[in-house]
Amino acid sequence: MNRIAGKPRDDTLIDVQFNGEDNNVCQLESFSEEIPGHGHNGSESSLSCSDLAGSVHSSHSSDSVCDQCEKENSQHNHESFQHLSSLSGIWRRRALFLKYRSRVDKQQQSKDSVFFRDGMRRIDFVLSYVDDKEKDAEKKQERRKVYEANLQEAGLEMETEDKSESEDGKTYFLKIHAPWEVLATYADILKIKVPFKANDIPEHRDVPLSWLCTPFRLPTHVMHPEPDYFTSAFDKSKTDFFLIDDKDTLFPPSTRNRIVYYILSRCAYQNIDCQNNDKKGIKRLLNNGTYSAAYPLHDCRYWTQSRDDNCENERYSLYRYWAQFFRFYKEQPLNRIRKYYGEKISIYFAWLGFYTEMLFYAAVVGGICFVYGATTYDQSTWSKEICSENIGGQIVMCPLCDKKCGYWKLNSTCNSTWQSHLFDNVGTVFFAVFMAIWVTLFLELWKRRQARLEYEWDLVDFEEEQQQLQLRPEYEIKCRKRRLNRVTQEMEWVLDRSPADFLGKLCICWATVVLWIALIIASIIGVIAYRLAVYAAFASVMKDAPTNKIQLVGSIITPQLATSVTASCINFVIIMILNFLYERVAIWITDMEIPKTHLEYENRLTVKMFLFQFVNYYSSCFYVAFFKGKFVGYPGDPAYMFDNKWSGLRNEECDPGGCLIELTTQLVIVMTGKQVWGNIQEALVPWLKNWWVSRSARNHPESLYSRWEQDHDLQHFSQLGLFYEYLEMVIQFGFITLFVASFPLAPLLALLNNILEVRVDAWKLTTQFRRPIASKAHSIGAWQEILHMIAVFSVVTNAFIVAFTSDMIPRLVYLYAYHSGNEPTMQGYIDNSLSIFNISQIPIDNQPEPEENPAWFNSSVITTCRYRDYRYPPGHDKEYAHTMQFWHIIAAKLAFIIIMEHVAFLVKFFVAWMIPDVPSDVTARIRRERYLIQEYLQKYELEKLKVQLSLNGECTCPSESVSVSMRTPVQAQL
Repeated sequence: MNRIAGKPRDDTLIDVQFNGEDNNVCQLESFSEEIPGHGHNGSESSLSCSDLAGSVHSSHSSDSVCDQCEKENSQHNHESFQHLSSLSGIWRRRALFLKYRSRVDKQQQSKDSVFFRDGMRRIDFVLSYVDDKEKDAEKKQERRKVYEANLQEAGLEMETEDKSESEDGKTYFLKIHAPWEVLATYADILKIKVPFKANDIPEHRDVPLSWLCTPFRLPTHVMHPEPDYFTSAFDKSKTDFFLIDDKDTLFPPSTRNRIVYYILSRCAYQNIDCQNNDKKGIKRLLNNGTYSAAYPLHDCRYWTQSRDDNCENERYSLYRYWAQFFRFYKEQPLNRIRKYYGEKISIYFAWLGFYTEMLFYAAVVGGICFVYGATTYDQSTWSKEICSENIGGQIVMCPLCDKKCGYWKLNSTCNSTWQSHLFDNVGTVFFAVFMAIWVTLFLELWKRRQARLEYEWDLVDFEEEQQQLQLRPEYEIKCRKRRLNRVTQEMEWVLDRSPADFLGKLCICWATVVLWIALIIASIIGVIAYRLAVYAAFASVMKDAPTNKIQLVGSIITPQLATSVTASCINFVIIMILNFLYERVAIWITDMEIPKTHLEYENRLTVKMFLFQFVNYYSSCFYVAFFKGKFVGYPGDPAYMFDNKWSGLRNEECDPGGCLIELTTQLVIVMTGKQVWGNIQEALVPWLKNWWVSRSARNHPESLYSRWEQDHDLQHFSQLGLFYEYLEMVIQFGFITLFVASFPLAPLLALLNNILEVRVDAWKLTTQFRRPIASKAHSIGAWQEILHMIAVFSVVTNAFIVAFTSDMIPRLVYLYAYHSGNEPTMQGYIDNSLSIFNISQIPIDNQPEPEENPAWFNSSVITTCRYRDYRYPPGHDKEYAHTMQFWHIIAAKLAFIIIMEHVAFLVKFFVAWMIPDVPSDVTARIRRERYLIQEYLQKYELEKLKVQLSLNGECTCPSESVSVSMRTPVQAQL
């Protein structure tokens, strides 16, 4: 087949060049240079993609211009030459360029089109390249020539847009079309499912009070753009078995570009006699600069419909009904997303939408728990005692650091106590148990939703196809030997590497991961050291700060809060930097492993990335929740970092209001900061890049700014684009489940973010990125198992947070075992929870400097101070040893953890057992479809056999009637 050049061979573009310094002398030069690969056909070329396409051939004639048009063009060029001669420099070249383009547009249809110049053949893929003058330009040209000849051999049709017709005057665009023979061949190879009968199972999904959801619904033609069919894997030899009304529209554009990309990824760019097997695939050609971009086309501009009547305008519909923010309350058109972008992207948006819906219920319950904490503050006896001038105002507390921290009164923490009560109350325990049930319901109901989508999108049997048919080109080019596949009994290519080589690479990969995790731990230790070093400085500076004299501000901005906030911000910056660096390392070590399939590649990368992100994002929260304030010693013998007193870094104590409020602060800063930064990266950065790239072309009329140039100016959506979207949401899922007992409003923040996230992702995908290459996925992959792991782990972490981070258990122990009086009461709890220390026993190195003590402190009158712990007072036989109440509290905490975990796990497993993974109606439909496929295929083969026997016996009819006789009985009975 001959490739069609960007313009007729006899057509020329006048270019103006200047000789020396004389700008009045110009030279006319033709641009009818031959494009690499032009003029070769399939029969003449010695190059082949026979391993891909067999013997698929087709031939088409090149476009030509009639004689009369040629004369008119020549006359027009002559008349305009005198005007052009009066111009100089770049303006003359610009005028020539626009003149030529306007002439082209008069002869042809608008360039904002997804069809070849004939208006019939659809552009399924576009390759672009720049004809540069570098030293390896000839090598690149030779690669393109061989590669394009091999694509022709595979049956693809091509049409080139010359660089003179591009906006920058340097870029060539190679448009690719897959004819029916190619589509049918590869649809058979890839087992793409095609309809063979209309679905005859009635829908019985009436939901009670469904009218309440009417405002959230989209029009039916948007939600269900196509009727429902029973489908079967395409068989090229049985085309009359399927419902094929029009061969041009049987496969949607997403399927067509997936087929073309499959061919592009496996076609060689070397001579067939070369022994190097790795010289193939569009990825390598993009990496070495032979081509600058490879992408399928959007079908129209997103803000307006195309003028071409044959254009589907799917992009416009998606932007109108899905990608605009004021549609945030509407459901997503998942079937239309699948039709345009493919199953892999649509399954992500289905999961994200379902996750957002389920967050609504968690946010409502979390909001109720928060309101309960705010309204029950006045009923908190211990809070009243802290804020009371007669109780909290009379309790002198020991210094919290060496030298720079003075003595202080307990009632100075009244505001932090109120803040802590918002989250540290009975509702915390209830919400922790509720979230354990919620996460189970979310995962089990998603399995059902996913099973329904698998059936509706023809993905029920996709797992095996994924493994067998979607091999990575990077894996195939490394294969050097063949081995018998025990399942298919066919020879297949496999990697030829020794066990030592495999183990060596495996050790290098995981040693790298461990090294980076160790780097995270080192950075966390650095942040802890910052906390310890800066706290004393804040305590000294803020004592005399002007804001400290303002009653409201001075009581809120404490040294503990200032240290916690600044340390959290520094930790967030370190997290972002380490993420940026590790992403590239993780991709590099995963590429080094050479995974076999795309699914295996993503799963390996997922494990590496999530393991790193888990430690990176959550380690600081784990430190505050389970380590801070737990190993501080007591005033006479404080504990130091690394157990080294000479380091001067005394272990950090919790905020006077408790460690739970500090965990809340850490969680809010990291979680909110990540979400805000993520939205800036996803929306603002691509928009700015596109604005800068297209600044010179955005005012062009539609007829000049071609569809392939418009898409070329957009950002590239990488193969790992969805990976980062999933990773972002799974990290968020960890925040709202692992530490939700400390912050019941976390689901609400996640809900608000996800409402924005859905529309931001839709907007950037529809408007800021080139159209992604469609790919299939029957589930969310390895993320499903990661979500299950987080769900199980969250039960343990929330039980430990309630037991060890909050003050819930010590209060209950006091209420039922150590209360004062005959009736259970919380009066006296504060005095009971604070131990006594003799000030004279504080070592000189730990005593505060005289100027650090407040004015009311008199050492001759005040001889003791209090601290948070359960230890015997001075003068006791077991002076400063832990009391029995301390061990009772530890036992109660452990008992609570065991009981809560067992109850939560029991409920989780019961709920999971009660909810089947696949809905019963979906199971019935799958069985019905499989039955019909067997029945119809049997009837089809039987009728075909009857026709064949009749032909062999006594048939004398012509070939046309034979075709009718073969089709009519089958279609009549099917």
